[in-house]
Amino acid sequence: MLKTLLKFFPVLLLVSAISVFAQNETIEEAMEHKDGCTTVTVGKDASFDGSVMTSHTMDGHKDRTDVTIIPAKTYPSDSKRVVHKKVPDENSVMPRYKFVPAGEIPQVEKTYGYINSIIRCINDQQFAMGESTFGGRETLRSDNGLIQYEEFSEIIMERAATAREAIKIAAEVTETYGWIDGGECYTFADPEEVWHFEIVGPGQGKKGSIWAAQRIPDGHIGVNANASRIMEIDLDNPDYFMASDNVFQVAIDSGWWNPDKEPFRFCYAYDPDGRRSLSSRRREWRAFQLAAPSLNLDPNAETYPFSIKPDEKITLDKMIEIFRDYYEGTPFNPVKYITWQNPKGEFEISPHANPFMPYDQMPLFKINGGWNKLGERTIARWYTTYATIIQLRNWLPPEVGGVVWFAWDNVATSVYTPLYSGITDVPDTYKVCGRETGFSRDAAWWAFNRLSTLTSQRWGDMRHDVMSVWDEYQQNLFANQSDIEKEVVEMLDNDRSAALKKLTDYSNKHASEIIDKAWDLGDFLWNKYDEKW
Repeated sequence: MLKTLLKFFPVLLLVSAISVFAQNETIEEAMEHKDGCTTVTVGKDASFDGSVMTSHTMDGHKDRTDVTIIPAKTYPSDSKRVVHKKVPDENSVMPRYKFVPAGEIPQVEKTYGYINSIIRCINDQQFAMGESTFGGRETLRSDNGLIQYEEFSEIIMERAATAREAIKIAAEVTETYGWIDGGECYTFADPEEVWHFEIVGPGQGKKGSIWAAQRIPDGHIGVNANASRIMEIDLDNPDYFMASDNVFQVAIDSGWWNPDKEPFRFCYAYDPDGRRSLSSRRREWRAFQLAAPSLNLDPNAETYPFSIKPDEKITLDKMIEIFRDYYEGTPFNPVKYITWQNPKGEFEISPHANPFMPYDQMPLFKINGGWNKLGERTIARWYTTYATIIQLRNWLPPEVGGVVWFAWDNVATSVYTPLYSGITDVPDTYKVCGRETGFSRDAAWWAFNRLSTLTSQRWGDMRHDVMSVWDEYQQNLFANQSDIEKEVVEMLDNDRSAALKKLTDYSNKHASEIIDKAWDLGDFLWNKYDEKW
């Protein structure tokens, strides 16, 4: 009887969770509220090798899963660029978005080539980007304009060579053509520095944008987890702060800031709910706590420093540790109350307990107060589409200096492989949108989505089988990184085409290998645990 119950334990959890949500809000509402991305940024003096780093988890249920390479292009001087808006695709096999034309803006004569992920992540100039939605005040959202968050990333990526140039272009484009989305934080990074650029709409019916940008000090790291992070703005210090001309006046006119009583703080003026969101604050705390435990930051604080100095230089391993985190080893572990009695008669966390069950187990077991619109969530998520950790290195040519460490689906069951900024192609399976096809072995994303979903059914056991494979593979990639880069750099001056082919072949070899390994791992788990459900 016990074995039968355990076999269906994941299903029982799902049904129970659905019933809990039904008492408060619909499943669709809950899913929309839980979408959101996390980004961690690292200044060059805070990283282990002098690289600037930015990162991103694309946490969403309806976004495309294909990745392609868009080459640099040249256009006639009078060309127009079509701007698209995102709408639900009612005819798709799975829930997803599609893009329809919304209008036109002037096209630049030359665009940079880039890796075309959902949020375009890096271009051939070694400029990179991450993103995290914070929403902001609903009254700021306007429908008078053209620019939405995903298309915005493409416009910036094809035009900007540096972080500061990206800020200038972002300001011009959104102020001229109108920001019509909710509040967003973009991380703009180049080999010298990284900035957080936060933007909201100008108000209902108005055209333009309100924005502020703050630079991460070279010796610090920063984080954004779906809440505005910029507070005081010192525009007399343009090396660290920039903002739109209207940033103060709109706050005064709207009654959100009284200059006679308090200092101006961007996050409280334009995203006050963000500071109340436990979902955001806890992730901010956790990223900083993992990087600088000596600070002993309060996990329940309302605000944290915009950036901090880590206790030790931030390595790629540390970045992966942060993004795989689900509060294990803390009082906020979401599976802490889900126990069973093992064969020795001891009570321990059940092997079926996991932090990645769809709709989560927090409401069911009322962990940390359950989950609501302002409630708890972890950094690692079961619905992540992909994640990036990007290195930008000023001592290497752009083709090699910029590298996107790319992981599919839930980072806690995934592995990062390198996609260099100079590559000219990706494997065919990366070019297939798995949400458009439905389940398919032709789509790279499905290999890891299947593996992650399966691993979550018996998390206590299966994760060790999965990570024993990925951890070894990951370390081998890190160990071999300098060899391939040195070889390609030596080739670039003499035969650039051959050098880029070698770089592309190297990236694609590992990108393809992990897809095959993910399918094999899923089959292995089915076989090993067939009698243990």
